[in-house]
Amino acid sequence: MRVIVIGGGILGTMHAWEAVQRGHEVLHLEREAEARGASVRNFGLVWVGGRAPGAELDAALRARELWERIGARVPGIGFRANGSLTPVRSAAEQAVAEQVLSRPDAGERGLKWLSPAEVLQVNPALRGEFRGALWCGRDAAVESRVALPALRAALQESGRYTFLPGREVREAGTGRVRDDRGEAHSGDAVLLAPGAALSGLVRELAPEAPVRRVRLQMMQTAPLDEPLTTSVADGDSFRYYPAYAGTALDALGEAQPQPPVAAEHRMQLLMVQRLDGGLTIGDTHEYDEPFGFDVQEAPYEHLRETAEALLGRALPPVRRRWAGVYAQCTDPGRVVHRERVADGVWLVTGPGGRGMTCSPAIAETTAEELGW
Repeated sequence: MRVIVIGGGILGTMHAWEAVQRGHEVLHLEREAEARGASVRNFGLVWVGGRAPGAELDAALRARELWERIGARVPGIGFRANGSLTPVRSAAEQAVAEQVLSRPDAGERGLKWLSPAEVLQVNPALRGEFRGALWCGRDAAVESRVALPALRAALQESGRYTFLPGREVREAGTGRVRDDRGEAHSGDAVLLAPGAALSGLVRELAPEAPVRRVRLQMMQTAPLDEPLTTSVADGDSFRYYPAYAGTALDALGEAQPQPPVAAEHRMQLLMVQRLDGGLTIGDTHEYDEPFGFDVQEAPYEHLRETAEALLGRALPPVRRRWAGVYAQCTDPGRVVHRERVADGVWLVTGPGGRGMTCSPAIAETTAEELGW
């Protein structure tokens, strides 16, 4: 079978990967010279701990297994099973962690409470003041800026994969697509993974798709002069990730409101050290379009202060700041929006902030549902 994959981000690339592993030929089209959307503007987190119970957690756990397998085959993606720590700095935050630890799936997520001394043993760079930390041993990381080229290079070794960048697809129908150079491409199945590009062809094929766009701001520092051995979150991540919902979280909202800038920009802190030593730090969440075209400085100041409080030291200089936009399915019970938009043509989009984490499992499910 010949599969045409439209979209060079992590979701499209993982569908190409899955198809090639199943013995199929893949033609992969991307409108840019290289993917430039949320797939390369993220933390590179394989984030299990905060996922909602049910389908989302199942997808994250399966994807975590698949990422480790892929990392063994493609070292260039920079997979590392580094786990994560969420230091808590108040009794109300600790109560949220304790409630999560009491749930039946805590072991499946690899969750454990660590004292301040144990935190320092796991991650000596965390020298701030906190009551302890929630450890998630199932979390991991990859290098988002280099993972896609590394995966494509491995795919090309199969002899059954062709990547055509700089091709925006204008038409897609049964067994055939046409790009903006006027060239037609034929295949047995078409998979459209457009990321946050929801206008044009996507709107024509799926005008009622239950997907919205979300904008974020992030930054990256110069190399830290010591290892940050785990990924790091702050207590505000409890407010953002669905795994932490419960009476303790409700009490946290009442007892400890977020600072105004964090509340306004719907913020949490996530921090991951890149292989070059730099720290990727974020992020904000904006849901109402039209989005601004500029970045705002107040959220960056909040992120810096929060990160420095956890590290107990000044951050290295910031080298990069950026905004990004991802697509999010508005049905909270679904990991992704998957829809047949024409005979033999499928749209897969809207994983939200789960794209880097869950894309291998999403692609596997697509292949099984479509009978690849």
